[in-house]
Amino acid sequence: MNKNGPVVVIEDDDDDQYMLGKIFKKLNYDNSVVFFKDGNAALDYLNKTDVIPFLILSDINMPKINGFEVRSKVHTNEMLHIKCIPYLFFTTSSSKQAVIDPYALSVQGFFIKPNSFEKLESTIRKIMEYWHECIAPSEYS
Repeated sequence: MNKNGPVVVIEDDDDDQYMLGKIFKKLNYDNSVVFFKDGNAALDYLNKTDVIPFLILSDINMPKINGFEVRSKVHTNEMLHIKCIPYLFFTTSSSKQAVIDPYALSVQGFFIKPNSFEKLESTIRKIMEYWHECIAPSEYS
């Protein structure tokens, strides 16, 4: 985890990307935000960039490959795994199985997208503050 690295957002919905962009801009964190509309594009970026991201916020239901598949590929890719990038699901999926399955993939968090700007802002603030306080093994390498 790189506390100064970008936040990677994997989200296929344009409206959700717009709202998240507005919130990150308003909260004014030093972290840049990089948006991807599908998991393949995000994986391509993660595999090619030398920059270690701060965290990944991923939707579950997306075209091409879903969020579970992206998480599995990040988790099993040794180069990405050792970077200790927190992987959080941020989705509208709230079924029991949708919540259980991510934790089998060692996901670090599961958040249901709030339906108001204020609640969404509050959730993003809490996520960012929590992870800025955390210490990762990668900080000792």
